[in-house]
Amino acid sequence: MKPEREKAKELFLEGYNCSQAVFAAYAERYHLDKELALKLSASFGGGMGRMREVCGAVSAMFMVAGMETGQVRPKDPEAKKANYDMVQKLAKRYKEEYGSIICKELLGLVPMPGKEKKDSGSALEAAEFTDTTPAERTEEYYKKRPCLEQIQRACDILDEILFSRAQ
Repeated sequence: MKPEREKAKELFLEGYNCSQAVFAAYAERYHLDKELALKLSASFGGGMGRMREVCGAVSAMFMVAGMETGQVRPKDPEAKKANYDMVQKLAKRYKEEYGSIICKELLGLVPMPGKEKKDSGSALEAAEFTDTTPAERTEEYYKKRPCLEQIQRACDILDEILFSRAQ
């Protein structure tokens, strides 16, 4: 069985969004049908429906955390706290590495708080995101975006924080 990191990479390169790539990579672990996992995570791509808000890979980390630590009884504040604690740990690690969990900041469309707008030499333009039509997946698409690295790192962070606690 391939590690989830590699599955996520393959899924992203097949054309799935960041959230789908990460969440569906973990589907087998939870006996979820791949198609169901792809549908559940589809809306979180592009920073939630291409609004460039919370990064899709981060949203998927939170979904996986829910599968692992999610509260299922309505009056279980300890379980709710445990899940929220895990979500915050995952977000904190991601922010430590990338400076943000916000898609538009990670893509350089807006400056990160306290920082100048990053210029990667191939910065994305805000005009590229004025509608919901996804960009064609070309070589240029992958050059402009840090997404592939970030989805793989999201899987690493899940392994380091969420799954290492059980081992």
